[in-house]
Amino acid sequence: PSVDWSGFYAGAALGYGDVDSNGGGLDGYGALGGVLAGYRFDFGSTVAGVELDYDTSDVDLNAGADSLDDVARLKLMAGYEFGNALFYGTVGAAQANATVGGAELSDTGYFGGLGVDYAITDRLGVGGELLQHSFDDFDGSGVDLDATTVKARVFLQF
Repeated sequence: PSVDWSGFYAGAALGYGDVDSNGGGLDGYGALGGVLAGYRFDFGSTVAGVELDYDTSDVDLNAGADSLDDVARLKLMAGYEFGNALFYGTVGAAQANATVGGAELSDTGYFGGLGVDYAITDRLGVGGELLQHSFDDFDGSGVDLDATTVKARVFLQF
């Protein structure tokens, strides 16, 4: 029998981020991790939902002189289930905060990606997610930032 993905869920994630810029030397990579919470609707073999997540970051930019501090995302998700696995696509808005040259910068961008969640039990699940972010003219700096994140997730469904 298939899993019922309907309902609230919350969990944690740990992963890796890689940031590239079109100039300004704001390139770097590092670890990130945080929390997530969402709600899904199960329509049989298709599933749709919304999720909020927040990651703190250890991504050094500009050879360690600057940093990406955190990223928050609002996600719309839709997918298809295969047994205990849910394969999904996601899009949404992202808010990133960075420290550059001692100044605190913040900007809103967008992202898209793919993921898979697997139900270990009716309440416990694990998964993985790959997201591509884009921040145009980051906080009016004239620098466009692109970030790729890969994360492992664990969550409880309520």
